[in-house]
Amino acid sequence: MAITASMVKELREATGAGMMDAKKALTETDGDMQAAQDWLRTKGLSKAAKKSGRTAAEGLVAVAVEGGRGVAVEVNAETDFVAKNDGFQEMVEKIARAALDVDDLEALKAAEIGGKSVDDLITEAIATIGENMALRRMARLEGETVVSYVHNAVTEGQGKIGVLIALKGADAGFGRQVAMHVAATNPASLGESDLDPAIVARERAVLTEQARESGKPEQVIEKMIEGRMKKFFEEITLLGQKFVINPDQSVAEAAQEAGVEITGFVRLAVGEGIEKKEEDFAAEVAKTLEG
Repeated sequence: MAITASMVKELREATGAGMMDAKKALTETDGDMQAAQDWLRTKGLSKAAKKSGRTAAEGLVAVAVEGGRGVAVEVNAETDFVAKNDGFQEMVEKIARAALDVDDLEALKAAEIGGKSVDDLITEAIATIGENMALRRMARLEGETVVSYVHNAVTEGQGKIGVLIALKGADAGFGRQVAMHVAATNPASLGESDLDPAIVARERAVLTEQARESGKPEQVIEKMIEGRMKKFFEEITLLGQKFVINPDQSVAEAAQEAGVEITGFVRLAVGEGIEKKEEDFAAEVAKTLEG
């Protein structure tokens, strides 16, 4: 496969690796971007262990809690100006409240608010505000106690990041602290047992190659791998992470001390995973002047 300059540029931006290293990684992996990132990590040439998806879509995440149920919804728009629009915020609040009574995204789109479906409500908003919009995601969480938190809130219950925490126990104050922790650290799962096996397998493969390049005996390599995997789980799972409120404790230890059990969490951030084409402003102006 031909390795293009744009592929090298994308890999460099994702990993911080040098140009020649990025090109070699792509060559070695036949242009597979994910495999190339793993190759660079294996060789110790990647300066970024993880790459956050570039978030481009604007809009709001809204949360709503009622008893032992909580929901988070993401409604997208083209620009950040819309997120500050009172009419848009009012619509998003209504959608979040409607989400409390449905089980999934399709049911929410069909749910009625004031005699109109949510889909129709959004279509009307598009015509009124003049921007494309979409109800992108919905997540539900149930538990004995459900606590919500919104980071960078623009109004009550709405902002750029929405978090729900489910607890066994009634310590809402501690639940809010955990929600703030989740907003900051974005854990991949609650614990090791519910972590995606593909993520575990991929990390173990990379760490195994790194350890074997050390040239140490196989018994030592196995211990190295297990030690590094333990650290990986501590970094990526909510219960294993160091609690941002008290880094001397893990989140699991802090929960035990508070007398509660964390049974689940939801975290939605506006636009995560959506890429927006970045225009070269100078080129765009030049194109306009050319007519």
